[in-house]
Amino acid sequence: MLPYWTETYGNAGSTSHVFGWDAQDAVDTARQIIASAIGASAREIVFTSGATESNNLALRGVAQSNRRQGGHIVSVLTEHKAVLDPLNRLSRRGFEVTLVPVAPCDREEVGLVDLEQLRDAIRTDTCLVSVMLVNNEIGVIQQIGEIGSVCRSRDILLHTDATQAVGKIPVDVADLGVDLMSFSAHKIYGPKGVGALYVRRRAPRVRLEPQLDGGGQERSLRAGTLNVAGIVGFARALSLCLEEMQVENTRLWQLRQRLFTGLCRAVDDLSLNGPALETPSRRLVGNLNCSFAGIDGEALMMSMRDLAVSSGSACTSTNPEPSHVLRALGISDDLVRSSLRFGLGRFNTADEVDFAIELVSETVKRLRRMNRLS
Repeated sequence: MLPYWTETYGNAGSTSHVFGWDAQDAVDTARQIIASAIGASAREIVFTSGATESNNLALRGVAQSNRRQGGHIVSVLTEHKAVLDPLNRLSRRGFEVTLVPVAPCDREEVGLVDLEQLRDAIRTDTCLVSVMLVNNEIGVIQQIGEIGSVCRSRDILLHTDATQAVGKIPVDVADLGVDLMSFSAHKIYGPKGVGALYVRRRAPRVRLEPQLDGGGQERSLRAGTLNVAGIVGFARALSLCLEEMQVENTRLWQLRQRLFTGLCRAVDDLSLNGPALETPSRRLVGNLNCSFAGIDGEALMMSMRDLAVSSGSACTSTNPEPSHVLRALGISDDLVRSSLRFGLGRFNTADEVDFAIELVSETVKRLRRMNRLS
């Protein structure tokens, strides 16, 4: 990325001089790398500021472009707020939104969308279905391929938020049968502030209403000067993830098992939220979500300044409401409030996992003693 902040500082949209040409060449190369990584063509990649913008462009763009054909959208209760909030806005503007449930915590298929319920939710005026590929809080991997088959049989567009999936599990847009897919660089150790939206160009060609006007960039789908350095970094980060995916996933699975086993040994009344850890095809290997009965997750988090964990999505960390994802699983509010999400990544080590086990267990025991005394 460094040369594109200093030496090659041209605007990729400037076509009248060599500085712009060099920047455009870098963007074209990065676009091809990113497209190939997901089985798409370069012209199907639209660069954005991140997955939130990509989700907004996909949802609002399809809805506004297809309003005459239908104003109904189907999604899922456990979606990220970057999908649910745009859908709420659309509902206030006359669109109808149906949110289908997922399997509850007492089912083996916990967190998965029921295909029959999804089919039943689709109507003759449905213009779009949106289901995230991997859930950010409980790591469940949805059956997007099967959902894609349902949507194709009804001639309905399918969007997926693949922010937690791209670079971590194999993703091919043709195999998944998706028409639009959102993803972001910073989830794969790339720069913050850059993302992409895959937009199918053939069979069917997806038409979107642009959400940003003011220029012809990105084939007039997303106006604004391209973040050349960010786009270059995005492509490089994704390339590294693909090169190391198999080895890294094995390592993360082992670390995650070490973390969970250690916490279970050290702490009583601990429960797992989401799919079983022994099913890597159903749950992202770097994700662990647990409830620690009898304490408040926020208090636990605030008592461990040296450990970076969360009680839900990072994008909702300022919201005091309990996790809507865990609530959708039928978990009690008390356990939802006592939950923590652990994310294991490329630079984590076994020593750090052991440190986390010791710190969490000591803090949980201390908080429980304080609660008993009060």
